[in-house]
Amino acid sequence: MAVVLDLVNNPRPRHPEKAHRPDSPLAKKPDWIRVKAPVSAGYEQTRGIMRENGLVTVCEEASCPNIGECWEKKHATFMIMGDTCTRACAFCNVKTGLPGALDPNEPAHVGQATAKLGLAHIVVTSVDRDDLADGGAQHFAQTIRAIREACPSTTIEILTPDFLRKDGALEVVVAAKPDVFNHNLETVPSHYLTVRPGARYFHSLRLLQRVKEIDPQMFTKSGIMLGLGEERNEVLQVMDDLRSANVDFLTIGQYLQPTRKHHEVKRFAPLDEFKSLETIAYAKGFLMVASSPLTRSSHHAGDDFARLKAARAQHA
Repeated sequence: MAVVLDLVNNPRPRHPEKAHRPDSPLAKKPDWIRVKAPVSAGYEQTRGIMRENGLVTVCEEASCPNIGECWEKKHATFMIMGDTCTRACAFCNVKTGLPGALDPNEPAHVGQATAKLGLAHIVVTSVDRDDLADGGAQHFAQTIRAIREACPSTTIEILTPDFLRKDGALEVVVAAKPDVFNHNLETVPSHYLTVRPGARYFHSLRLLQRVKEIDPQMFTKSGIMLGLGEERNEVLQVMDDLRSANVDFLTIGQYLQPTRKHHEVKRFAPLDEFKSLETIAYAKGFLMVASSPLTRSSHHAGDDFARLKAARAQHA
């Protein structure tokens, strides 16, 4: 379990905006979402490559439950532009505050690490950088180009912030030609003020729609979490909204509470509910759906991308 305050190793709270909030109850996890602790040799090798190149991963920063499985296979999701986010989403364990300056060598380091890991498919995400004029769009584009230079055959999936009030930023990223453009809605619109207070639902939806308008061939992807208090009909409406924006790939996972200071888990959705939502999503026209308690945006991303391409070819 992660902590909000670590005053021994870090005199500054990891989540200063949450430090004085009352504790939320921690619900006991059902057996079907328990995972093993990461102890494999592959995990240690991946960790070593990350440290050697001075890179940050969302796997660690967001306390992903799949880190042991993915890192054992040398699959990691790079988190660029630092480890400090300018937003304070109620569900997220990434550190919040005022970030430092961008590292101009980071794109090259990501490319080098991609080559060392031998990745056929890579996922690159970032913290929100509301402090930057372009929200970090140029840095995303430079990272995509650096990966292409180091590993020409590697397919690239990006998971971006919303670039809210950053005119022209989206166009810069799309012009760099990632293979998959992912931006998560995270939850239903009625919960944005409590779960994603710095974001706007219809802006995020429009961002995904705009990607398709710029480049109709680019795959788009988005995800939501269950367990934040949403109603089933609201989840189905989000599916319809995403299909209206021509989104290809939907992920649905279970929200897991990082600490007592984060948004509480309202419920653990049963396995048959995830399967039911997957069936409905395919019926609504998504080319690819990943729906399970431990589904995360980048979990099995390479295998899912192969299936996504095959599904498009089949529907062509």
